[in-house]
Amino acid sequence: MANILVVDDEMGIRELLSEILSDEGHAIQLAENAQQAREARAQGAPDLVLLDIWMPDTDGVTLLKEWQRDGLLTMPVIMMSGHATIDTAVEATRIGALNFLEKPIAMQKLLKAVQAGLSRAQEVARAPALAPRPAVAPPPEDGAIAAGAPFAAASVAPGHAAVRGASVTAGEGHMFNLSFDLPLREARDAFERMYFEHHLGREGGSMTRVAEKTGLERTHLYRKLKQLGVEPGKLAKKNQ
Repeated sequence: MANILVVDDEMGIRELLSEILSDEGHAIQLAENAQQAREARAQGAPDLVLLDIWMPDTDGVTLLKEWQRDGLLTMPVIMMSGHATIDTAVEATRIGALNFLEKPIAMQKLLKAVQAGLSRAQEVARAPALAPRPAVAPPPEDGAIAAGAPFAAASVAPGHAAVRGASVTAGEGHMFNLSFDLPLREARDAFERMYFEHHLGREGGSMTRVAEKTGLERTHLYRKLKQLGVEPGKLAKKNQ
């Protein structure tokens, strides 16, 4: 059972989504506007948020930006709209939304998106336990930071600049490094870029298999890769 927050100004939509998801065994919180959604989030992060884009007080994209800015976007968010353009959907994805559903929402499409979102949340929750502990590196002899240090997982001895980060080991022994000193958005983009490049390399550039592995719809996957500047064709050739 998951705790799902449904944010929509239309009572009929809220009740319908609540009924469908409750039948699936989930606990549902309802909010009819952005202010109620803020209050619900302040009480604790839900496992998933279904967020309408067009609302009378504050639109969903603006609320998404607020959560991202304030470090509150720690749960998967699925955007919903019956009137949004592709640009709006891409913008929401760029900010951090996991998926976008167009109204009227088919029940199977809703359940599939919710399941993918909850699976992603579980993967993220498990990630810290799998990450290696930061290693202690000796101070550079000349007092300068060694090459590659901005992305090194190291604590430098007193008197030297401290560089904080983590190393992530992917399949087939590939090692990626990520700095904790990056702004949150840049760090997230860097991790997602490494994540998708890893899966594209393993699957030989197959978008179908990568979509299945990552739990994303192909359309959302294409948008995400374009946003991150990842080119599947080049990765497929590189790994042949």
